[in-house]
Amino acid sequence: MPQTVNVSFLPELSSAKRYVDRTTVVIDVLRATTSIVYALASGARQVLPCVHVAEARQLAAEHGRQAVLGGEREGRRIDGFDLGNSPTEYTSEAVRDKTVVFTTTNGTQAMQHCRLAKRVLIGAFVNFSAVCDQLSQEQHVEILCAGTKGQITREDILLAGAYAQELHQGRGGRPAQLDDQAAIAAEAWSRVRADFANGTPLAQSLRDSSGARNLIEIGLERDIEIAGQIDRFDLAPELDLASWAIRLP
Repeated sequence: MPQTVNVSFLPELSSAKRYVDRTTVVIDVLRATTSIVYALASGARQVLPCVHVAEARQLAAEHGRQAVLGGEREGRRIDGFDLGNSPTEYTSEAVRDKTVVFTTTNGTQAMQHCRLAKRVLIGAFVNFSAVCDQLSQEQHVEILCAGTKGQITREDILLAGAYAQELHQGRGGRPAQLDDQAAIAAEAWSRVRADFANGTPLAQSLRDSSGARNLIEIGLERDIEIAGQIDRFDLAPELDLASWAIRLP
């Protein structure tokens, strides 16, 4: 039986039932999933994703001094939080051996959509190959793009397409079958990959997205370059669905 790869461009475009017993990778390139990878790479014990700000504050209070509050609304750090949603804020000095309680506008909400999944991996360009290796071992793969406030985002589609193309080309030893959204994403990635191979930085392509324009507008342009670094980390964080905590295997 061939491997299958399905992509959802937005949580709103798929039912939660779609993810039942499927391995799913959640994508929010700008910036939630990128920041989560950075936090764990910097030695955070775990990341606890929350939908609401009040929920995050309460959870942080329960963890006391071991907690670091991180996240954003409208792209900016939430009042009273220790960190925002810029990947490079999640340094070893800030998060090592800490529990990061994390809430964002889009990414942490997309994770809620996957509660019925078999596995939930956290994907970004910065850990692309590590996640690909995990996906290549699975029979059925779902890729969920977080988008931005119910709108499809270019950067998430490109990463979804990169995963889809790798699996379609047989990374797991067999060519995967792609659904229509996966094929569309793979075609978009193919065009950007050709530019990338010819020396155009990936970050340049990411700058064309609405999410990137929002970051530029609020002075966080550097985050686009960070998010466009492929394979900076050999890590595949996974959301433990029982404890609702993201950790490294």
